[in-house]
Amino acid sequence: MSAVVAERGQVTIPKALRDRLGIVPGTVLDFTEENGRLVATKRVDDHPAFRLLGKRSRGRRTAQVMASLRGKAG
Repeated sequence: MSAVVAERGQVTIPKALRDRLGIVPGTVLDFTEENGRLVATKRVDDHPAFRLLGKRSRGRRTAQVMASLRGKAG
């Protein structure tokens, strides 16, 4: 796969690679150089709190979660 560098240094990562590597909008990539090659590495935040984000709602809206926490039906 290849991509052309735009005037401002931008490159589009091919969709097949984005899908396979889980690169979505907002993903942070770290760039390094190794033996004359450009290497992009997806940053993964390993803080334990990040693993819990979004795990408790189970598809409910915020108002429903808050009502549940307050002991109200929702």
